[in-house]
Amino acid sequence: MNTAQPPLRVKEILPFVVMCIGMFMALLDIQIVASSLQDIGGGLSAAQDQISWVQTAYLIAEIIMIPLSGWLTRVFSTKWLFTVSATGFTLTSLLCGLAWNIESMIVFRALQGLLGASMIPTVFTSSFHYFQGARRVYSAAVIGTIASVAPTLGPVIGGWITDTLNWHWLFYINLLPGVLVTVLIPFLVDIDKPDFSLLKGADYSGIGLMAIALGSLEYVLEEGARWNWFDDATIRTLAVIAGVAGVFFILRSLTFARPVVDLRAFGNRNFLVGCILSFITGVGIFSTIFLTPLFLGYVRGYSAWQTGVAIASTGAASLVGVPVYILLARKFDTRWLMMFGMACFGLGIWSFTFITHDWSAAELLVPQILRGFPQVFVVAPAVTLGLGSLTPERLKYASGLFNMMRNLGGAIGIAICATILNDRTNLHFLRLAEHLNSTNTAMQEMVQKLSAHFAALNGGDLIHGQAAALKQLWSLTWREAQVQTYADAFMVITVCFAIATFMVPLLRKVAPPQAPSADAH
Repeated sequence: MNTAQPPLRVKEILPFVVMCIGMFMALLDIQIVASSLQDIGGGLSAAQDQISWVQTAYLIAEIIMIPLSGWLTRVFSTKWLFTVSATGFTLTSLLCGLAWNIESMIVFRALQGLLGASMIPTVFTSSFHYFQGARRVYSAAVIGTIASVAPTLGPVIGGWITDTLNWHWLFYINLLPGVLVTVLIPFLVDIDKPDFSLLKGADYSGIGLMAIALGSLEYVLEEGARWNWFDDATIRTLAVIAGVAGVFFILRSLTFARPVVDLRAFGNRNFLVGCILSFITGVGIFSTIFLTPLFLGYVRGYSAWQTGVAIASTGAASLVGVPVYILLARKFDTRWLMMFGMACFGLGIWSFTFITHDWSAAELLVPQILRGFPQVFVVAPAVTLGLGSLTPERLKYASGLFNMMRNLGGAIGIAICATILNDRTNLHFLRLAEHLNSTNTAMQEMVQKLSAHFAALNGGDLIHGQAAALKQLWSLTWREAQVQTYADAFMVITVCFAIATFMVPLLRKVAPPQAPSADAH
C-alpha cells in the first residue's frame, strides 16, 4: 500500500512562510537593541538607569501577551489575530524610530511587544495545520531555527545597522516586511473561523491576575540585580505582588470552567517535560546572548559591530545544523537527537568556562559552533514532542504556555547571570587581592617597572608613577576577577543543560497523524 503523501502545494507553503517572517521579526526585536542601547540612550538623552527599559518594556509586554494568544486566536481566528498583530507591530516599529524622548520610546516598545507577541505562538500551532505526518520534521526544524537564530542574530544585525546607519533604522527595517505580512496574511491564511461568543463570560479576572503576576515577575527579574534584589523596597513589593497574583491565577485557572490559559495541559507528561526543557533552552540561548556581548564590550573593549562579528559564528553554525537535523530526524528517534542537542549545547557552554581576558573571535569560534550547531536539535524536537502530544482542541491554548516558558527561562537566566556578575566579581577580586602583598615578588617587580615607566612619562615624578602603577595593578586584578565571574556564570548554565540532557528520556515518542484532522483547528 502506498502511504506516500502528495507533494506540498504553494497554497500550503506560502502562508507558513509569510507567518514565519512575522515570527522572525518579533523574535529578532527582542535582542536587536542589545548592542545599541548606549547609542539609543545618547540619542534620546536618557539617564543610564533608563536605557535598559528599551529592552525590558518589550519583554514584559511580550511575556504577558504570549500566553493569551491561544484564547485570542479562538476569538478572532488565526488570520485576523495575525493580521492585527503584524499591523500593530509595524506601526509601533515606526513610532519607536520616531521616538522623541526615552519616555515615548519605552511606551512604544511596550506596545510593540504587546502587539507583536501573538505572531510567535500562532506560527507554532499553524504548523500543525499545514504540515502532517513526517513533514512536521521540516516545519519543526524551520520553527526551531527561527526561535534560536533570531535572538542570536539580534545583536549582530543591530550592531551593524547602528554603526552603518543609525539607531532609528533598528526599527525602520521592520516596515517593509511588516507591511508585506499585513497585506498577504488575509489573502493566504484560512485555518479557522472567529468565535466572538467567547468574549462573553471569558475569564477576565484570570487575564488580569496573569498580567499582574507576569509583569511584576518580569520587572523583578530584569531590575533585581541592578538594585541588589530585596534590599530595594520596589523589588520586594513587586515580588510579593507577583507571588500572590500568581497563586490566585493558578487557583483561578484550575477552577474556572473556561480559563484563558490551560494549565491542565501540564498533566500531559510530554508537554510538562517539553516546557521544562524549553525553559532550560531559554536559559541557555538568552543568557549566552547576554553574557558574550558583555564580555566582549567590557573586558575586550569591542564596539557594537566588532561584537556582532565576533558572535556571528553562532548563527552560522545554527543554520548549518538545520539540514543535518532534517536528514537525521527522518531516520532516528527525535528524543535521541534532542538528547544529543542538549549534551552538545552543554558542552559548548562548558568550553566557555575556560575563558581568559584575551579571548577574541578566534578563541570563541569553537565554543560558539558547539553552542550554535545543536540549537535546532534542542528546539525542534521540543515542538514535535511537547506540543505534538496534545489533542487539537488544547493545542492553541498550550502553545502560548510553551512559548512563554522559553521566554521566562531567558528572563530568569539573565537575572541569575546578572546576579552572579554583580556578586562574585567582588568575591574573586578580594581573593586575588589577598595574594597581592609584599611576599609576591612577581607583583613587586611589575609594580617597580610600571612605577619607573609612568614616572618617566611624568618628568621623573616617582610618587605619581607609583600611584599610576597601583591603579594599573587594580585594573588588571579587576579584569581577571571579571573573567573568572563570567566562567562561573557559564558553569551554572552548563549544569542546567546537564540536567536537561538526562530529562530527555522522560519524553514519550509521538507519532504524528498522517492526515489532516477536521477538528484540528
